[in-house]
Amino acid sequence: MEPTVMEIKDNTFARQFEATVPEGLLSVEYSFQEKKIFLTKINTPENFENPLMIDTLLKNIMDLSTEKKFRVVPIHPKIATFFRKNPKYKELLPPGIRI
Repeated sequence: MEPTVMEIKDNTFARQFEATVPEGLLSVEYSFQEKKIFLTKINTPENFENPLMIDTLLKNIMDLSTEKKFRVVPIHPKIATFFRKNPKYKELLPPGIRI
């Protein structure tokens, strides 16, 4: 069973959320615009094959977004798929965005 809480660093200089995993650095790139966070890219270490860790990172990002009252715009296809698999986070989508 994977941990549901992982330590995430918001690297504002690189504009990405980062988590250290045994294989290296797992990150999700973002950009901000008017209280919206656009999740643009997932970066995984070489030979990284753990979709549960990516889901855990995304869940933690969603929790942070909820806390800060940000809307989330999934640009990356895997992040859009995450929203489809986890409908409880759909309230974070801006009005008019359907996934």
